[in-house]
Amino acid sequence: RCSVDNRVTRVAWLTRSSILYAGNDKWCLDPRVVLLANTKTQYSIQIQDVDVYDEGPYTCSVQTDNHPKTSRVHLIVQVSPKITEISSDISINEGGNVSLTCIATGRPDPTITWRHISPKAVGFISEDEYLEITGITREQSGEYECSASNDVAAPVVQRVKVTVNSPPYISDAKSTGVPVGQKGILLCEASAVPSADFQWYKDDKRLAEGQKGLKVENKAFFSRLTFFNVSEQDYGNYTCVASNQLGNTNASMILYG
Repeated sequence: RCSVDNRVTRVAWLTRSSILYAGNDKWCLDPRVVLLANTKTQYSIQIQDVDVYDEGPYTCSVQTDNHPKTSRVHLIVQVSPKITEISSDISINEGGNVSLTCIATGRPDPTITWRHISPKAVGFISEDEYLEITGITREQSGEYECSASNDVAAPVVQRVKVTVNSPPYISDAKSTGVPVGQKGILLCEASAVPSADFQWYKDDKRLAEGQKGLKVENKAFFSRLTFFNVSEQDYGNYTCVASNQLGNTNASMILYG
């Protein structure tokens, strides 16, 4: 808007490089620029569907009886943040190094932060578009969230999934006491990525699935060895072996009377 009074005889709106309007006459070809008012008190134009290229100084020039006068206004164009590039989901072996990238645009330039979506995570782990993790551990697996914010609009967020492959680790393997004739269970729990394959041995002999009186149940994180009717011959030392392509581990337990 440009406020004028009755001493003004001629009016025009200009940019740094061209004339937009002179009086009621449009000089620019841009259909987005329109004349809103040309009265004795106001000379106003409107720019529709504003673009970043519209940013800059605009000058209202008026001619009075004495001399020309100008009034300048600077248009600042703000743009909501937008994430234009982000790393793909990644799978990496434990101990490896991970580099994640999150590129965002906006005006003013957005602030970029990374955080680990985890119950144990506290605050941001990077206040930069790059996130570097050296010697990654299995606890650092999961989703990582990139946030881009510049106060023009709500922050935009995207996530990257990081899968950390790790060799098996047996977390629970307890010996069990069962009377003869009762049902007995030996349980072997193991965490591994990818999930572990389980095998059972009595002394040095591997136990086969479907062996008489026995049942082996293998799940993603545990294996259960069930004896339906424990006999004296069942008592002894059992070994659970958990393995994946990164390695294997074993644990011994005893079924006793």
